[in-house]
Amino acid sequence: MNTPAASPPPTRWSTSAAAMLVALATAFALSQAFRTVGAMMATPLTQHFGLTPQELGMWAGTFHFTFGVMQLAMGVSIDMFGVRRTVLTAFPLAIAGAVLCTMAPGFGALLLGQALIGVGCAPAFLACTVFIARHFDASRFTAMSGLVMSLAGLGILFTGTPLALLIEASSWRAGYGTLATFAVLSWLVIFWRVHEPARAADAVNAADAPTERQSLRTAVRELLPLFAMPHTLGLLCFACVSYAAFITLRGLWLGPVLHDRHGLSLVASGNVALVMTVAGMLSPAFFGRMDPGGARRTRWMMSCACAGAVMFCTMALTHSRLLDIGLPIAYGLLSGYGVLQYAYTKNAYPAAMTGRAMALLNMAMFLGVSLMQWTTGVAASWAVANNVEPFRAVFLTVSGMLAAGTLAFLVLPRAKGPARPTI
Repeated sequence: MNTPAASPPPTRWSTSAAAMLVALATAFALSQAFRTVGAMMATPLTQHFGLTPQELGMWAGTFHFTFGVMQLAMGVSIDMFGVRRTVLTAFPLAIAGAVLCTMAPGFGALLLGQALIGVGCAPAFLACTVFIARHFDASRFTAMSGLVMSLAGLGILFTGTPLALLIEASSWRAGYGTLATFAVLSWLVIFWRVHEPARAADAVNAADAPTERQSLRTAVRELLPLFAMPHTLGLLCFACVSYAAFITLRGLWLGPVLHDRHGLSLVASGNVALVMTVAGMLSPAFFGRMDPGGARRTRWMMSCACAGAVMFCTMALTHSRLLDIGLPIAYGLLSGYGVLQYAYTKNAYPAAMTGRAMALLNMAMFLGVSLMQWTTGVAASWAVANNVEPFRAVFLTVSGMLAAGTLAFLVLPRAKGPARPTI
């Protein structure tokens, strides 16, 4: 008869696991920084390389495209090889990409660097959530997830005023170089601190019989039943625009609109980005505590998205410095409504499908960011060619995409309540 391996003393193991989680969170923080550098780097990159708005949108969107398409593969890798080996293997690509961007002689090198950074950062968030699920009690999942999100927010804070000051004191290359240095330190900390002891359940499985490892093909095949459920399409349409609107503004167009439309310095724009980031960090906790559940949750989701669409439309049609500073901060406070879609997803699918549903949701969110950033770049280029103010086209595009995704969620079938187990 096989007996489970003894677990480490709870207090000692809890402290050790928390330290490992903090180490993993450093990679997540770097991922957050890399995805939001555009707000401060867009203007200097445009000046240095003569980028068109379309090229700028492509540069920003490349990170999120490679990040999004790699989510499923990274999830399979974590299942097969563990959190530590997956992160330590992938993250050097982010370091290489940041170094390449630091030395980039042209636009092509910048794109390749962004693609490498996206692949390297792809397991960062997933690794943290899987580690929490595997090594902490279920009752502590929310608290530990909140800790990770708070630590990761430091990465976004860096791409506000601190990055602006660094660029003004040196150059945009120094920004990428600094992030590359931080990424090396993060890799070393993870290599040093993170170790994954065998879990009791794993020991039992290993003793009983060898378990079949999931392949990427199997993982893709297991996603297919989700598309047979009528409410999946509407959720994906909403997921593609909800998070994308926040990152497209905070991570790409906020700096350029404040600099080009209103003449604010890079540091002043960074200060606005910093305040918007703080607002965005506070917002998810508020919406998490106020989640009304059920049908009211979906009404909150759609109402907040519509309010966001109105904010972007207002920024497009007015040229008020006060509004272009105040509305992004207000949208930061509103943006936390995105957490409601995780609760909706959890209740919309049977428990056995929750993991796959969350993976699909994450893929939709990050591919949506890539699509929105690229589309707004195309819109801005069209506007320049037709003597239209580019930021008007950008914000109308974001507003329209938010409205379209919300309309699809409204008219397509939605989950009526917690899904019943499938037979």
